[in-house]
Amino acid sequence: MMDTPNGTKPQLSIRKGSLGAWLLASRPKTLPVAFAPVAVGASVAYFVKGQLQWAALAAALIGALFIQIGTNFANDLFDAKSGADDENRIGPPRAVQSGLLTAQAMVRGTIVAFGVAVLAGSYLVWHSGWPIVAIGVLSVASGVAYTGGPYPLGYNGLGDVFVFVFFGLVAVLGTTFVAAGLLPPGGIFAGSVAGALATAVLVVNNVRDAEGDRKVGKRTLVARFGRRFGEIEYGLLLLVAAGSIVATPLLGYGPWHVLIALLPLPLGLVNWRTLIRSRDGQVLNDCLASTAKLMLFVSLLMSVGFVLGRA
Repeated sequence: MMDTPNGTKPQLSIRKGSLGAWLLASRPKTLPVAFAPVAVGASVAYFVKGQLQWAALAAALIGALFIQIGTNFANDLFDAKSGADDENRIGPPRAVQSGLLTAQAMVRGTIVAFGVAVLAGSYLVWHSGWPIVAIGVLSVASGVAYTGGPYPLGYNGLGDVFVFVFFGLVAVLGTTFVAAGLLPPGGIFAGSVAGALATAVLVVNNVRDAEGDRKVGKRTLVARFGRRFGEIEYGLLLLVAAGSIVATPLLGYGPWHVLIALLPLPLGLVNWRTLIRSRDGQVLNDCLASTAKLMLFVSLLMSVGFVLGRA
């Protein structure tokens, strides 16, 4: 749990096993990471084809959200088992570690979350063909393997790559494919925008938790190379997002309207400054939430740009 100003731990008002406990475990502040790339992928599909398959788009959104929730549940479970989450963590309380949900309940919740994602994916397979099977299997397997299994991605410095690929490129291009049956080059740049900002969310998390991660052998890139590495990485990810936005119309893969997505990026500079200057857990929690909002704002504006360009 987070420290209060006098150093004591606050008491959670959430009842054990309640809906509030499950909401806490789902980490709602991270869900824009799932929603944003689906919105971008849909707008790219509309720009290229002028129409959308709405049922397929809805299934893609449900699948993305529940893969994110399932990944969060699995992360809560495996981090508690490994000791990465303990009473000294400075981030928000975790459901299993704090006793709000049992490990057995979290296993069941993880299965249900990924099960919903699989059901949504089953419709997409029927709609768009067998390539969706590969995307779905890799997404679910990677969600579990992020903190579980014999070689947890998040514990071995591969979490950043996982987030960029699956919550950026795969999510955007997969949505474009099911919504329009195409994989246009513009989707790669749009996916890079979403992926870079989603990874920036992870970087804040890893900077905040670096000390505790080192103690339990969780070798994120920040834990391995130091806080300064994370600060530089965050800044570079902002550059990747901005560069990908500019490159989209410059290379002829999207309309100039998408440049409106640059407007919220100064918020990223504010977040970057906070990341560099602050060591306070609550401030970094707010920075993480603000970075997730930045991803959502940029993605929505880029989506609007693609739609306006088609109009």
